[in-house]
Amino acid sequence: MALAYVRVSGWLLFGAAAVLGAGMDPVTMAAGSALVAAMATDAWQQARDGVVALWRRVHPERADQVGGELETLRTQVLQARQNQDPDTEQALEGMWRLQLQALLQRDPQASDELFRLLRDRLTPALNPGERERVGAIIQNSTVYGGTNFNIGGNYYDNKGTASPKD
Repeated sequence: MALAYVRVSGWLLFGAAAVLGAGMDPVTMAAGSALVAAMATDAWQQARDGVVALWRRVHPERADQVGGELETLRTQVLQARQNQDPDTEQALEGMWRLQLQALLQRDPQASDELFRLLRDRLTPALNPGERERVGAIIQNSTVYGGTNFNIGGNYYDNKGTASPKD
């Protein structure tokens, strides 16, 4: 496997953002992107509170620390946007995608809660362009009372099963 890296404000970060797509749950990818983008909005505190609540349920001993990390994230995102530095913003997305993935590995049942957080708090906080970008990662539709989505040609039902797209 080739070593992947991304340059962030003069630093080289290895392994984070450049290798995220392989094997990562699409909801986790979308939530990481939406979380970072939401930190630059007026609704950042609601996004923060939703993520902290998820952590408090799954990994309570880290919840307060994550709250502080999210406040730092807000500062980093605002600075990256002020400096017109999309590389830093992408690296931050990668870091939070990895943190969310680790949280779901600890409690796979939290994936439904993460999806609701993405749908109900994070995505509504975004501007239309950012919503479209997050929507490109995961496309939702309600079919016969269940949530289903298509990603990269594969179909996923609300039970997490996948089947090839015909």
